[in-house]
Amino acid sequence: MRTTGNYGKFLLGIILLLAFTACSSTEKSRSTGTYVDDKVIASKVKTELIANEETKARNIEVEVYQGVVQLSGFVETDRSKKMAGDIARRVEGVVDVKNDLIIRK
Repeated sequence: MRTTGNYGKFLLGIILLLAFTACSSTEKSRSTGTYVDDKVIASKVKTELIANEETKARNIEVEVYQGVVQLSGFVETDRSKKMAGDIARRVEGVVDVKNDLIIRK
């Protein structure tokens, strides 16, 4: 009987270990919470870009991974590119901004 009790505790420990490992993030993956946070950040950045008269976000794609925002697409001027980066940086939760916007002339 005693062996079965120890086996059950061991099995429970393994299950808990796997559960916590599956929910944590690594360099190459995100936890569910981080994924949701990234989606919220992306939505906020896109909303701010659309609301801004200079950027309007017509051709700007916003991707977020672990708080790092990547802006890609096309803008009309250097000013629009800089402004888009500044807008993204001001959003709560943004860790860094990679501004890969291309100026279309």
